Amino acid sequence: MADAFVSFAVQKLGDFLIQQVSLLTNLRDEVTWLRNELLFIQSFLRDAELKQSSDQRVQQWVFEINSIANDAVAILETYSFEAGKRASPLKACVCIYRKEKKFYNVAEEIQSLKQRIMDISRKRETYGITNINSTNSREGPSNQVATLRRTTSYVDDQDYIFVGFQDVVQTLLAQLLKAEPRRSVLSIYGMGGLGKTTLARNLYTSPDILNSFPTRAWICVSQEYNTMDLLRNIIKSVQGRTKETLDLLERMTERDIEIYLRDLLKDRKFLVVVDDVWQREAWESLKRAFPDGKNGSKVIITTRKEDVAERADDKGFVHKLRFLTQEESWDLFRRKLLDVRSMVPKMESLAKDMVEKCRGLPLAIVVLSGLLSHKKGLNEWKMVKDHLWKNIKEDKFIEISNILSLSYNDLSTALKQCFLYFGIFPEDQLVGADNIIRLWMAEGFIPRGEERMEDVAEGFLNELIRRSLVQVAYTFWERVTHCRVHDLLHDLAIQKALEVNFFGVYDPRSHSISSLCIRHAIHSEGERYLSLDLSNLKLRSILFFDPDFLKMSLINFRSVFQHLYVLCLHMRFENMPIIPDAIGSLYHLKLLRLDGIRDVPSSIGNLKNLQTLVVNEGRYFCKLPRETADLINLRHLVARNSKPLVGISKLTSLQVVKGICCDQWKDVDPVDLVNLRELSMDVIKKSYSLNNISSLNNLSTLKLSWDGSESFPSLEFVNCCEKLEKLFLYGRIEKLPHLFSNSITMMLLKNSVLTEDPMPILGMLPNLRNLELEEAYEGKEIMCSDNSFSQLEFLILYHLSKLERWHLGTSAMPLIKGLGIYECPNLKEIPKRMKDMELLKRNIYL
Repeated sequence: MADAFVSFAVQKLGDFLIQQVSLLTNLRDEVTWLRNELLFIQSFLRDAELKQSSDQRVQQWVFEINSIANDAVAILETYSFEAGKRASPLKACVCIYRKEKKFYNVAEEIQSLKQRIMDISRKRETYGITNINSTNSREGPSNQVATLRRTTSYVDDQDYIFVGFQDVVQTLLAQLLKAEPRRSVLSIYGMGGLGKTTLARNLYTSPDILNSFPTRAWICVSQEYNTMDLLRNIIKSVQGRTKETLDLLERMTERDIEIYLRDLLKDRKFLVVVDDVWQREAWESLKRAFPDGKNGSKVIITTRKEDVAERADDKGFVHKLRFLTQEESWDLFRRKLLDVRSMVPKMESLAKDMVEKCRGLPLAIVVLSGLLSHKKGLNEWKMVKDHLWKNIKEDKFIEISNILSLSYNDLSTALKQCFLYFGIFPEDQLVGADNIIRLWMAEGFIPRGEERMEDVAEGFLNELIRRSLVQVAYTFWERVTHCRVHDLLHDLAIQKALEVNFFGVYDPRSHSISSLCIRHAIHSEGERYLSLDLSNLKLRSILFFDPDFLKMSLINFRSVFQHLYVLCLHMRFENMPIIPDAIGSLYHLKLLRLDGIRDVPSSIGNLKNLQTLVVNEGRYFCKLPRETADLINLRHLVARNSKPLVGISKLTSLQVVKGICCDQWKDVDPVDLVNLRELSMDVIKKSYSLNNISSLNNLSTLKLSWDGSESFPSLEFVNCCEKLEKLFLYGRIEKLPHLFSNSITMMLLKNSVLTEDPMPILGMLPNLRNLELEEAYEGKEIMCSDNSFSQLEFLILYHLSKLERWHLGTSAMPLIKGLGIYECPNLKEIPKRMKDMELLKRNIYL
């Protein structure tokens, strides 16, 4: 995959030489030399990628090549930006050589790259990296990208981790549902990788638990925890993430929050999961907030420590999670294998030997299965076995760290970078799929080609999921929305990242961070981090996960941060942080994420390379300046802007717009937004027309939310959206249009309050596969006639409080696979054909 990055850099350098015809001779020679050297190095990359799994130095060499290729492209982009601001490119070049302060010193940067390339060439000879014929190598980069792009078919944790654990689930369910008045604790303990969290999640989402515990919450403690944040998260789970709740919590002290939570829970029957507890002190600091209302409330604790589990509650129930049996292990391995049919008898014998040596540890088994799924034939499976057998110690078992490392080493360079990036996030943090995909793009991990970078990046994420290196947390209609990595894999990502100086995490205890890393993550004490001497670093990415960080003025944007590609600032809205104008000097910036701010300075209009702008992720309104319309390369705009955004039509590269208010859209001429694929619009009023949406020729996803009690304006325009696949309508609809676009495959209607049965209209959609109706219909019956819903696979009916009867024609819904019916108390009976359908669970994250 490194080949793809270098190919792109070589192409950009060639294009640059053609476009910038006025380059001074010396500068042209430098760019030509750079291009030729990268072209030469490219011929050695395939051999390097084959050798890097067994030689850490070669792996570092490949990573450095990627970095040089990305830096070369960044230099050209910045030069083009500076030259474009002048009437004459020749004048810009002269100014660069005079080293005027307003200009980027491209010649000096290219000299630095030259030095790095010469060092790379010396190392190549030392490490014995040769030029091998491409026909003898593994699958080429272009084919790999195409392969990774294919739709993922992954297995949910809850389908495969609990092979053989059904009895455990029933035992623990019985304990949770036991009629005992006192608030008690159920503790689950065992080594990492046994499936403690997944077991707890299975219990937490069980229908019996949903019916028995009206109030539920889940928090993850981890090794580094903040009691206030944990208590806040419980309150948000119980009370919802409304603006009023969030504002109230920001003003409270820890003691106030503890008292508030006790009062909130005291009259409720609750279940709280406290996941991944490492110290007894963590539980002691939390348990005072859980009142004993003598109503049978429960707490589930998961931990690796036996003493934590045993001492959490003197009268509680403690369960030690066992290892899988040999038979269960083999069953799990086969379930996770992508193509069981291709496993010939000799391969099966090899696999059974390896699975047996996993000693019943589920994480080891699924990662091994994911690794072998990507190996072709008996010989490659033998190579995996031989590698693992070399590391087997006297206990005759494979250490899980060896399996995880081998699976990591089997990744291409691009996938290695994508996996390592998960280590930047705090442990146990849910990671939004869109968020990680945009970060990968900004970092330059996604090679550019004929396919959209977003699609290729999503394929990379799906590949990591297929290999069981990343876990699916939430999905919504065939697409992963949130994911996570297991603690052991998070540790692996940090370990491997440190080996190649991929990123560093600031350690406030030692007040230090690696000066060799070009990416820094700050999880706490951000102001202390900025007191470090960062002046000699060329930092590429800074991610602040410290919500208490306030003093933006401490950031030296113009010197220390001037090379940044990625800047993420996660802050508290109530602290009212102010973003200084100097942020507009970060010419390289491709991703800017600002959480917790009100105003964005006008200087961001200078960030011509910006691909992604995320402000508050839809939680709070902000004010975007008019200059936002100058961000000519912007692909993703996610912000709830509180004033009209003039000139959005100029942003022809836009792929995604989320959070825009309807009154900001009504005057937009969308004809030039030829690349817009996803549009999410809020605060829609009945008086506004949405007809211009039909001019978005490539729109595939549309989400519309109403304003208060008003109903939507006419929705007839939807029939003209020829490529629309996913439609989400949140709000009152007076009458459904009789015609929808035939391209629609997924639809969600929420709070629609329809008085006429929607099924006769929706049933005629020829490609509809997923349908969810949530508080969408106030009638007493629905009618699904013969031959309707010909492609429907999944149906969810939620909170249809007046629904009594469901008539289903014998030939209706012939392909239905899953059904979910929730809070439909008056529905007397579901059709007989639907009684054995797989029960669908509603997703929390959309």
